[in-house]
Amino acid sequence: MILKSFELDKINLKKNKIILFYGKNEGLKKEFILKLTKDLSNIQTYEEKEIIQNSDNFLENILSKSLFEDEKVIIIKRASEKILKVLEGIKDKNLDDLNIIIDAENLEKRSKLRIFFEKEKRDICIPVYPDNEETLIKLTNNFLKINNMQISPININFIINKSNGERGTLLNELNKIKYFCRNGKKITQEELIKLVNLVENHNILKLVDYCLIMNRNKIINILNENNFSNEDCILITRTFLNKLKKLLKLSEEYEINKNINLTISSAKPPIFWKDKEITKQQLEKWSNASIKKLIYNLNDLELVLKKNLNSSINFIIDFILSQFAKKTNN
Repeated sequence: MILKSFELDKINLKKNKIILFYGKNEGLKKEFILKLTKDLSNIQTYEEKEIIQNSDNFLENILSKSLFEDEKVIIIKRASEKILKVLEGIKDKNLDDLNIIIDAENLEKRSKLRIFFEKEKRDICIPVYPDNEETLIKLTNNFLKINNMQISPININFIINKSNGERGTLLNELNKIKYFCRNGKKITQEELIKLVNLVENHNILKLVDYCLIMNRNKIINILNENNFSNEDCILITRTFLNKLKKLLKLSEEYEINKNINLTISSAKPPIFWKDKEITKQQLEKWSNASIKKLIYNLNDLELVLKKNLNSSINFIIDFILSQFAKKTNN
């Protein structure tokens, strides 16, 4: 059954046992899932990949129930068509004490996963579309009103624009501003510019990560979709160098223990769960010696950029395309 995003209150977890949220509005999906599960305690979150790799263990876990256990809620992150076979196996089981919430990216009309939910009467699917500017302005004004804060319309537009239409990013920035403005302190536009985490910085981190797994398509997309300036080039090289120094330390540990999973799980400081898989791919791509060589090359590049700041964007793009975006890589 299909519901619209404003019909979330129609969901009854006693009746609607499997729920699919799909779309690119990550902030809204997170908000919906939190709302559905706010009064529940027995919540387990899985990545689709770990379920596919250990489907028997997953099924055994979700179908087992101790005498004193509350109703179980399973959240499956980054789901795709691959999860469908697992869901079909679960449908034949007793779901009285189990709810499954699936978080997927955008699904085409012909998607088998989407069709599966649309045909079911008791299972729910809700498409979650990107917020428009009007919605984000309303969200911002409500946040400011609840927290008794005043920000000029010009600065509100600035925050929304820098959040790149991402509800989650916008709320993160508003919470930072709320903390800054505690005890009635007012924020100037200059302070706001320094405080807001520019979305370009996030895209630079993504660019570096995709370069280090040599994903040509992602690299080209990020370069095409972002209007990086000459001033951004120093930040790109510094981000590269910081990432490579951390990767070098991991590579040295990996050479000793010969166990990539142990290397990542025992890293200090700990690697955030969503970064573990891409870090693993980077370790597999780059040896200790190749990381050191890349660090030397980037240090040389940084000197070139500082001497040729007005042309630095050309130098950095040439470097990235020659080093990481060869045609043989996808």
